[in-house]
Amino acid sequence: MANQMHSTRKNARPSNYAGRNVTLLAMAALIAVASGCANPDRSTTGSLPDDYRTRHPIVVGEQERTIDIPVATGASQLTRGQSEVVAGFVSGYSVASSGTFRIILPRGSRNDAATTVAGRQIRKIATRHGVPASKVIVESYAGNLDEAAPIRLAYYAIAASTPACGQWPDDLVVNTHENKNYYNFGCATQNNLAAQIADPNDLLGPRRMTPADATQRGQVLDRYRGAYTELKEMQ
Repeated sequence: MANQMHSTRKNARPSNYAGRNVTLLAMAALIAVASGCANPDRSTTGSLPDDYRTRHPIVVGEQERTIDIPVATGASQLTRGQSEVVAGFVSGYSVASSGTFRIILPRGSRNDAATTVAGRQIRKIATRHGVPASKVIVESYAGNLDEAAPIRLAYYAIAASTPACGQWPDDLVVNTHENKNYYNFGCATQNNLAAQIADPNDLLGPRRMTPADATQRGQVLDRYRGAYTELKEMQ
């Protein structure tokens, strides 16, 4: 009986060793997989063209800014609201441009006479708000005798912008099942960001440092000295 039990234990020993070996191999495989997840191949994942900032870049360049001022037939002058709109457009020119300021009047339209009078007023508003008289140019375009055409104001300025949104060149189903952003993704965000930039030149590079504000610096030092004095008294 003892010999039989000894034989059973002897035969079971290799089976236990085999089980341990399988367990060790499984643990090694799990460690290898975990290491691969923790350290991805950046050269591969970084090369995927899936960045909306690349598809919809913000570009700094020249753009024409325009506004149309409707003038009623028979009007003898601009309304107060129209004058304020013109003044607001002129203030934008003073900040963003130093080129020509164009006043484009319709010729041959039903409100031809009214736009001629309004054009003179617009010229006065422009010069009053800082546009040099030599920069103001009056032009014309062909109107329709049956319609009242607007006066167009225009100037060129440097602005930040992105390409137009709403483009769908690729199959949306194919891109999404590959877990990639669709082409139009992020376009509206880029457009809104470009529209909020006050000075597009800030995208080209940093500005030079300005001198320190001596008054503000003095106030900061006074607060620091006061806090230091209170701390010493508490000690």
